[in-house]
Amino acid sequence: MTALLSRRDFMKAGIVTGAACLLGCSVKNRFDILIKNGLVFDGCGAPARKIDVGIRGSAIEVIDELNTATADTVIDANGLAVSPGFIDIHTHTDMELLVNPRAESKLHQGVTTEVSGNCGYSPFPLNEIDFAEMDEELFQRYGCHVTWRDITGFLNTLEQQKISFNYATFTGHGNLRSHVVGKNDVQPTPEQMETMKIKLTQSIKSGSFGLSSGLEYAPGSYASTGELIELCRVVAQLDGVYATHIRNEDDTVEEAIDEALRICRETNVSLQISHLKACNQANWHKVDNMLKMIHSAADDGLPVHADRYPYIAYGTGLSAFLPLWSRQGSTEEILERLSNKNMLPEIETYVDSRGKRIGGWDRVVISSCFSAENKKWEGKSIRECALAAGKTEFEFIRRLLIEEKNRVSIVGFAMEENNLKKVLASPLMMIGSDGNAVAPYGKLGEGKPHPRFYGTFPRVLGKYAREERIFSLPVAIQKMTSMPAEKLGLQKRGKLQKGCFADIVIFNPETVIDNATFTHPHKYPTGIEYVIVNGKVTIENGRHTGAHAGVVLRKS
Repeated sequence: MTALLSRRDFMKAGIVTGAACLLGCSVKNRFDILIKNGLVFDGCGAPARKIDVGIRGSAIEVIDELNTATADTVIDANGLAVSPGFIDIHTHTDMELLVNPRAESKLHQGVTTEVSGNCGYSPFPLNEIDFAEMDEELFQRYGCHVTWRDITGFLNTLEQQKISFNYATFTGHGNLRSHVVGKNDVQPTPEQMETMKIKLTQSIKSGSFGLSSGLEYAPGSYASTGELIELCRVVAQLDGVYATHIRNEDDTVEEAIDEALRICRETNVSLQISHLKACNQANWHKVDNMLKMIHSAADDGLPVHADRYPYIAYGTGLSAFLPLWSRQGSTEEILERLSNKNMLPEIETYVDSRGKRIGGWDRVVISSCFSAENKKWEGKSIRECALAAGKTEFEFIRRLLIEEKNRVSIVGFAMEENNLKKVLASPLMMIGSDGNAVAPYGKLGEGKPHPRFYGTFPRVLGKYAREERIFSLPVAIQKMTSMPAEKLGLQKRGKLQKGCFADIVIFNPETVIDNATFTHPHKYPTGIEYVIVNGKVTIENGRHTGAHAGVVLRKS
C-alpha cells in the first residue's frame, strides 16, 4: 500500500529537495583551484583553447567555460599559457632532495616530475663497499648519511623527506654491475649474470621504471653487448624502459647507436637514447645519419626515442678524459694510477689526445670542485687554470683529480648549434635537462653547474619555439609532457584532461626564457608564473610557496 504525503509533508520534502539541489549545484561549481581565461594546451600537440580549468583535490575536475564557478583560489591566466607540468625525462637528481626537498631549480622551470637514475647511475643497489663510499661522500659534502641499500629504502627515504615535485627513477646498470661483479674490467660469471637479472627484476617490481646504462663510464663500460641484451630482456618482460648513454658520442657514435638499436631489436625493449649528440667538430657531419638510423628503426616498428637538452656543451666528470682502463676499481686505485710514473706516459698521451679532439683545452671549463682551496678554478677553462698554475694541461688535470679525490665536474663545448636544432626538432625527441635539482642558496648553490640545471625548459619554449621556430609551441609542450609520460607509462600525467592529476604550469609564452649562463648559472628563468603539483600551488607569481605536494612514482 502506497503512503500518501500530506500537503505539509509534501511542502517539507520539496523544501529539503530544493535545498539539496541548490547545495549540490553549489558544490559542483566550487573548486579548490580555478584557472580562468588561460590558453590551455592539452600536452598532446593540439592547438590551444581559451577555456577554464577546475581543480578539486589532486585532480583536474573540469575543463570548460566555468563562468559561474567559484573556488578557494582563483588564478586569472589571461594572456598566459596553461600546460601540463613538464616531465624531465633525463636527470640526475637524488641526494640533492635530502639537502633541499624544494627542488627549486626545476620547479621554477615548470618541472613537476623528475626522472632520475640515468647514465648508469642510481643510489642503489649498494654493496658494503659502495655503501661506505657513498655515505662518506654524502656526509663530507652535505652532512647527511646513507640509510638505505636498495630502491625501496631510497624511495621510502624520499617519501619521509616530503618533496616538492614527483619523482621517478631508473636502476643504474653501473651500480647494479658494481653491486654484483665489482668495478673492474671483468665479465660476469653465469652465476653473477643470473644474480644481476634477479636484482634488476626486484628493483623494477619495487618501483624502478627500467634500466639505464652509462657505457662511457666505468664500470658500466666494461659490459658486453650480450650482457646488456640479457638484462634488457628482463626490462622488456616487465614493460620497462632502457635508457642508454651510448658507448661513444664522438668518433664511433654511429656504431654506438647501432649497438643500442641492436639491443632494442633483439629484446623489443622500449629504448631511449640519452642526450643524443655528435661531439667534436670532426663528427658534426654525422648527425644527419644518426637521425636517419633512429627514424628508420622507428619506421620499422622499434620502440625507440631519444632525449636532448638545448645547449651545445655537455657536462660530466673530469675523469672522463682519462683512458677507460685507468678508471676501473676504487677511487684509491684510480688515484694510484695517476701517481704511477710507469703508467703516466700512456695516460698523458690519451688525455692530450682528448684535448685535441674537443678543439683545445679552452673548450673545457671546470664547473665544480669539492674542496674549498680549489674552488678558485670554477668557471675557468683548463687552459686558463694550467697557465695560472704554471703547469701543463695534463699535469694540472692530474694534480686536481688527485687533490679532489676524483670529484671534479666540467663542462665541455663540443657540439654545434645547427645540429642541436636538427636533433631537437626530431619527432622522436623528448626534452631532458641532464641536470640536477639545485638552488641558488645553501649547499646546493655552490659551484658553477651547467645552466641546464636552471634553464632547459624555458630555453626550449623561448629560444627554440618562439624565436627560432624550429617547432610550434604545442609541439614543444608535447615533447615535455605527454611524450615522456607515454614513454614511461605514467598514468594520468603529462596531459590536461579531466581526471588527470593536477600537475600544471602557467607561463607567459611571450616572455618565457632562460636566464642562467655558464658564468652565472644560478639564475631562475623569466615567465614561469605558476606551477601546481598534485593540486597544490607550489610556484606562485614566480616564488616557491613552500608546498611539498610531490609524490614518489613507482612503476606499476
